[in-house]
Amino acid sequence: MGILLSQDLPSEREALDAYSTVVASVAERLAPSVASLRVTQRRGHRGLELAGGGSAVVITGDGYLLTSAHVVARADAGSATFTDGRTFSFDVVGTDPLSDLAVLRVGSDDRHPAELGDADRLRVGQLVVAVGNPLGYAGSVTAGVVSALGRSLTTYHGSVGRIVENVIQTDAALNPGNSGGALVDGRGRVIGVNTAVAGYGVGLAVPIDAATRRIIGGLMLQGRYRRAYLGVTGGRRPLPPSLARTVGRESGVEVVEVVAGSPAAGAGIRPEDLILSVDGIAVEGVDDLQRLMDAERVGRRVAIELSRSGTTMTLHAVPTELTA
Repeated sequence: MGILLSQDLPSEREALDAYSTVVASVAERLAPSVASLRVTQRRGHRGLELAGGGSAVVITGDGYLLTSAHVVARADAGSATFTDGRTFSFDVVGTDPLSDLAVLRVGSDDRHPAELGDADRLRVGQLVVAVGNPLGYAGSVTAGVVSALGRSLTTYHGSVGRIVENVIQTDAALNPGNSGGALVDGRGRVIGVNTAVAGYGVGLAVPIDAATRRIIGGLMLQGRYRRAYLGVTGGRRPLPPSLARTVGRESGVEVVEVVAGSPAAGAGIRPEDLILSVDGIAVEGVDDLQRLMDAERVGRRVAIELSRSGTTMTLHAVPTELTA
């Protein structure tokens, strides 16, 4: 039997297959951009006590971080620790519980910002890497694939509920502490913010897309994200065949409930109405209606086309600002 000499062994680079090479490269690139958060809360005479933790991603070189709103929901103070060993106290710049996103800032202008990607370009089966601090183990990396797209996540702020659209489902291992950390594609671009563990082997991440970029911008500039409030609850419903042929689509939003005193009530919208469009933009599901209730429509008269008992009509409402 021959003796295997060290010079006959493959080099470290050769020993890494393509999958491992990508994961290792992404981990090396993202590690300086992901912080471990410690959140403290004031408890009466006992002062500040540890109330939880999570992760955050640096998005600008001057110290803005992105995390999950639920991580800092009860924060009176907190700190962010980076892989270079430095720790900074953070300020909460703004939170948006209805998207489960929050922006923080640390007092440092030499951070390493991560590159934000576009979750709309993802495909099921694509490699993704989760970087965060599960169970307090800083700088942990797990890898997996996008196991599903288009999932939804229900969030609440006080009595107000909202559906976060196009949530990313992954089998990359997520644990408590991963919340607020980065879900990254094979090129090291952040395409999601890890937010929840939905079950064994199933994690969810809020996507980075055009909608969430607007939310992040609003939080950075104004400390909040404004949404319009119409005051209806409903669900997707197939349109009658004749109406579907007329409007050129298969579904609309059936109104189940109209909140008393709401803009919808004032406009004359009733339960069982079928909403077809808002300001001429087609509405085929609740996510479409929700997407159109943006800051631009707060306090502005909007046209709502609907079908009632077989008759198509247009009503006008003035949405107010959504509050908790």
